[in-house]
Amino acid sequence: MPASLSVNLNAIAQLRNRRDLPWPSVEHFGRIALKSGAHGLTVHPRPDERHIRFADLPVIRALIDREFPQAEFNIEGYPTDHFIGLCLENRPDQVTLVPDDPSQSTSDHGWDVIASRELLEPVIARLKEQDIRISLFTDGDASARQLQAARDIGADRIELYTGPYGGCFDAPEKERELAEVLGETAALADKLGLGVNAGHDLTVANLPLLASHIPHLAEVSIGHGLTADALEFGMAETVRRFREACGERT
Repeated sequence: MPASLSVNLNAIAQLRNRRDLPWPSVEHFGRIALKSGAHGLTVHPRPDERHIRFADLPVIRALIDREFPQAEFNIEGYPTDHFIGLCLENRPDQVTLVPDDPSQSTSDHGWDVIASRELLEPVIARLKEQDIRISLFTDGDASARQLQAARDIGADRIELYTGPYGGCFDAPEKERELAEVLGETAALADKLGLGVNAGHDLTVANLPLLASHIPHLAEVSIGHGLTADALEFGMAETVRRFREACGERT
């Protein structure tokens, strides 16, 4: 099965936030993405609200419930008490826990699950009480011990951090090498019963190679590259192109 596409709305929100105006609307572009066949929507509400605002979350939740009940809502973030509260209030289908410091511009590494077990385990248990699927942001070369720890504390999936892979757009040999590493990590996770997601700097150009190394890839969440392409092709056509790059017939 082709990987499902979740459209990350952060970059659209960040563009909106340059002015004290309601456009571009994350609800509007989320609607276009879902109408165009995206499997779901992703947001990462950071404490400073520099892109997605806390007030956007119930709007997106209502959009999905009202118009696209088959779609999924994925909320990413570092598990502060405030973030957990946002998740419980807005009932995402999936929460992706990331180890970001709030001051970081973007995610740039996965969890050391073993070292962070005392933090993560009670958070995962609390969210799963509400039937929320849990994904842990994981380095592309995570060890079997780290993946086993993720499974032991209740994670349902991992999300492979693909930033280094995406950064090899001008180095095809390195790109192939990293695709193999990501595939090996994904295979270890699959053997442990963990679903595998992926995200960060994925594009129409590099998705097919990644998908060929991870045949059981469940989901990709894509924001920056997808939004950049939408400036050229429009959101609807861009979603179609990304779905096709994931291996879906459109």
